[in-house]
Amino acid sequence: MKTMKILTPRLLLPLLLFCASAPAMAEQPLPEWDQLTPAQRETLIAPMRDRWNAAPERRQRAYEHARSWQQMTPEQREQARRGMHRFEHMAPQQRREAQALFARMRGMDKDQRQQLREQWQKMTPEQRRQWVEANPPPPRAER
Repeated sequence: MKTMKILTPRLLLPLLLFCASAPAMAEQPLPEWDQLTPAQRETLIAPMRDRWNAAPERRQRAYEHARSWQQMTPEQREQARRGMHRFEHMAPQQRREAQALFARMRGMDKDQRQQLREQWQKMTPEQRRQWVEANPPPPRAER
């Protein structure tokens, strides 16, 4: 049976933070992956396995996210972490705006994205609301 590596930051980071804060482990720094005990590895992997098995329709997306994460440089990973943190702390309307902008920019080249950013910065809140209504973000899959 072939195993697949699924290491998306959204799923792995909370698990690592949990392990890092566990009282038994807080006394010593956590070792490299190869030095973890089988029980420690299982603690990290079990939630991912449960998500993988519970949502077959999301497996391809999860696998693609894991592959792209592995191909990122450390700087790109840190930038992605900061972006996820910033998104998680946005107000609902700000999230909707960010999702709409991201979806729209996805198919644009660098110059087009820059032009839209500049246009967005000049918009009033009411103009932004109207723009999002005219360019809604795509519906999100159930998590």
